[in-house]
Amino acid sequence: MSTLDDKLNDLVARDRDHECHGFGPDQVCVRIVAVAKLPSRFGDFRIVAFWNNRDQKDHIAIVHGDVIGGEDVPTRMHSECLTGDVIGSLRCDCRDQLETALKRIGELERGVVLYLRQEGRGIGLANKIRAYELQDRGLDTVEANLALGFRDDERDYAVAAHMLLSLGIGSIQLMTNNPEKISQLEQYGVRVTSRLPHLLPPNAHNRFYLETKARRSGHFIDFSGMPHIQEQSDPVIIDGMND
Repeated sequence: MSTLDDKLNDLVARDRDHECHGFGPDQVCVRIVAVAKLPSRFGDFRIVAFWNNRDQKDHIAIVHGDVIGGEDVPTRMHSECLTGDVIGSLRCDCRDQLETALKRIGELERGVVLYLRQEGRGIGLANKIRAYELQDRGLDTVEANLALGFRDDERDYAVAAHMLLSLGIGSIQLMTNNPEKISQLEQYGVRVTSRLPHLLPPNAHNRFYLETKARRSGHFIDFSGMPHIQEQSDPVIIDGMND
């Protein structure tokens, strides 16, 4: 019987010469190019690296258990956030979201986290910092993006859809509060059988940010069950909006 490592190595060999018409208007095509074991504080994972023909960025899947050919696979899509994921910025909750997803999936029989190179909701790191500057002047995260000439969220999930297809995953349970993620994945042919809420308690730094997600972007966040946070005299304007 093939082990998970055997199956993943077979996918690398299969994709060596892979080309297809791709997903979405940009005809995004991906290939699995490398796999390795990834023990972590959140559990034992396999890390799967993907090449794609659109932006040449290395998107990855962090896999726990045998997801190959699976149905109803718990899945989290996380967009890269250098300031949050690496530095631990309090302007967003991205690092908390990532670590919570890895911990939850590491405790399950199987699951996958797709780590997507879409910094700043798709506008890039330099523009995200420009958006920070506008937020420091009083704009919220959506207003700042619009002022820079972008949509409130420039992310596209064609790469993610193809990554799931390449892993042979037939359907997923998506860990998200963001209805746009579900809509886009279904548009690209991914079967989302259920939504797994991904709610984290607010703190004094990010409550306004979470409220902006719910009010401006339609995220499924119910504040009625969350503790009230005493507002600071100088509120911090929050950004990130990973979900």
